[in-house]
Amino acid sequence: MNRTSYKELFNLEGKTAVVTGGLGILGKRFCAGLAEFGANVAVVDLDEKRTKAFAQELTKHYQKKSIGIACDVSSPSDVKAMVARVVEEFAEIHILHNNAASKSADLNAFFAPFEEYSLVEWRNIMSVNLDGMFLAAQAIGSQMIKQGKGGSIIQTSSIYGILGPDQRIYEGSYYLERKINTPAVYSASKAAVIGLSKYLAAYWADKKIRVNTLTPGGSESGQNDVFVKKYSARTPLGRMGRPDEMVAALIFLASEASSYVTGQNIVVDGGLSAW
Repeated sequence: MNRTSYKELFNLEGKTAVVTGGLGILGKRFCAGLAEFGANVAVVDLDEKRTKAFAQELTKHYQKKSIGIACDVSSPSDVKAMVARVVEEFAEIHILHNNAASKSADLNAFFAPFEEYSLVEWRNIMSVNLDGMFLAAQAIGSQMIKQGKGGSIIQTSSIYGILGPDQRIYEGSYYLERKINTPAVYSASKAAVIGLSKYLAAYWADKKIRVNTLTPGGSESGQNDVFVKKYSARTPLGRMGRPDEMVAALIFLASEASSYVTGQNIVVDGGLSAW
């Protein structure tokens, strides 16, 4: 009897993956997961020195070639140069994890109340969270079409791209000693990511390019105990997520295990969106 090797469906050997926002808390885990399953990884982020150093760590640990590339995804010229560099190194691109997102260097502006939010700050965040998604998908999708072999694009949204944040959890909540909230621009940009993914899934289906969204719930990353307790109480599983728990969904979407999955939003949120 001919049988499918289900384990082999998740194998990424011979594939090249580009991960934008590759130095983030989740981004580093995503890069490591792709490398562990066999992919060559291009770590893309703003800091050239750190992207190259992290790529060297991946190569050493997983014995798969990784490169680090400095790129501002809101810059068309940067994105074009990044794609050219990946193709120069690996010849083809098979997976794009469109993962970059921005917080302003001016946290007072980023966390400002909606009534006082500046249009300048709104556009600054949108330039990365949405324009950057558009530019990277456009450039790498075009490269995939040129290759003629299809591909998989995964775009990171957020639980607050599908739900409005419960403002009560922010009372007394801090992140790295800074009072926090979820700005409207973040929710709006992450909701737009889901719409863009659905559009591209239908648009590129005949090119065998699958496009899906990965939506993480809140992950522990330095929030104070008040926030962790309040957020955890909102989830059926009773806790925040761990960064590593998002990786399995990415591997599924990047690999042939999801060959009949496109235009979908995979939500990894401990059940928060179930009630």
